[in-house]
Amino acid sequence: MRIGEICTTDTICCTRDETVQGAAMLMRRHHVGDLVVVDTDGGGNVPLGILTDRDIVLAVIAPGLDPASLLAGDIMSDDLLTAGESDDVYETIEHMRLRGIRRVPVVDAQGNLCGIVSADDLLEFLAEEMSELSRIGSWQQSHERRVRQ
Repeated sequence: MRIGEICTTDTICCTRDETVQGAAMLMRRHHVGDLVVVDTDGGGNVPLGILTDRDIVLAVIAPGLDPASLLAGDIMSDDLLTAGESDDVYETIEHMRLRGIRRVPVVDAQGNLCGIVSADDLLEFLAEEMSELSRIGSWQQSHERRVRQ
């Protein structure tokens, strides 16, 4: 399966020049814990980094800094891992595991943002796969009863 089939396509974004306070307000308004920081200069939304509610707490709130005076680009995580929408789900999981990353922006062939996939999305996908696999036993028993009667 391809990552583009399971990613969340309704991704909330901001630019790097958004204030941290403005970014926090976006998170609150959309009930999300992260924003993809994008560059919009080329006409699309090219992911540059991710800003999480945890980033805001650790980099701004805990040291007592003013969230209105700092920009998203100042505190975003910019060691960005992206996945192409046609990338394999299991390969993406492996990249996330190796880098210890919980959220990955998904990009189209031109490098523009088309979604985001989180560890939670992948756990839900894998749980569904395991559920389907668990049905093999009951199907096999039912099939044997029909064949052997």
